Amino acid sequence: MSVAGRVVVVAGATSSSGVATARALVAAGARVVAVGSNVERLSAFERSVPDAATRVCDLSKLTAVAELAASVSEEFGAVDGLVHLVGGWRGAAGITAQSDDDWAAMESGFTTLRNTSRAFFDALVASDAGRLAIVSSNSVERPTAGGASYTAAKAAAESWVRSVADGFRRAQSGSKTDPTPQRAAAVRFSIMALVDDDMRRDNPEKTYAGFTHVDALGQAVVDLWQSDAAELNDSRIPLA
Repeated sequence: MSVAGRVVVVAGATSSSGVATARALVAAGARVVAVGSNVERLSAFERSVPDAATRVCDLSKLTAVAELAASVSEEFGAVDGLVHLVGGWRGAAGITAQSDDDWAAMESGFTTLRNTSRAFFDALVASDAGRLAIVSSNSVERPTAGGASYTAAKAAAESWVRSVADGFRRAQSGSKTDPTPQRAAAVRFSIMALVDDDMRRDNPEKTYAGFTHVDALGQAVVDLWQSDAAELNDSRIPLA
């Protein structure tokens, strides 16, 4: 299998990781639907990845996401992938410095994951090669006081995706007398942090050791369609 011809929705597509992922998918022959909430940033995305379709949507609103899912399925006929890249980093000096604003920002990324995965779940199950992917953090296994809000939100996102993976497994298990092969898979990419060419150019003195380049993330997403769904489902894939 490959991603060629597949319809892949990229949520949070206007970030550098979203642009890199969309480019990699388009280059591999996928039909990309890039989703963002900011019209100006989506316009900039269109100039960077002209072969991708774009949609404006407030992913924090389930009704809006449900309408998005219905319109994408109607226009493209299927949805084979959902890549959730909504999120960001918020840190503080320690536990007592973790602000409600920090938590609200981190929680919003989890909310958009819940909304998109619920809205597109049935379409991914119906696909003969459905894939859901998020980007998580190494800090989930090594939490720090300074990153408490960020890591807690990432841990919640990982737990949610593992539940989606179980949902895929149950939806496609068939019966004891008539078992069916696993077709959909939900995965978590684990990184320390992402880096792009602009960051390297603006901070040439840094080595960015252990960071993951956004292009490597894009290629890892493309490769999801080359792996067996049963082996891939509920996996945690480190990207260094």
